[in-house]
Amino acid sequence: MASVQRGCEMKVASKNLKDLFVAEEKAVDEAMQNAVEHALMIHKRAGNSIASWKDGKVVIIPAEEIPMVDKTGKRRK
Repeated sequence: MASVQRGCEMKVASKNLKDLFVAEEKAVDEAMQNAVEHALMIHKRAGNSIASWKDGKVVIIPAEEIPMVDKTGKRRK
């Protein structure tokens, strides 16, 4: 009986989390964008290349070519 109850609680928590993400869509998008920019900056500073997807193929981008974007949305090196 306890496992049934627990499963039910997890479904409710999952639905509430989904509703929260939908309600806070803009904040979630901004947080994800900030996380990606931070990860790219760390890779670039460490001299590590990144993998990306272009025209249906994986491409490796060397650290010196990783594009960086400032807070205004403009690209910078």
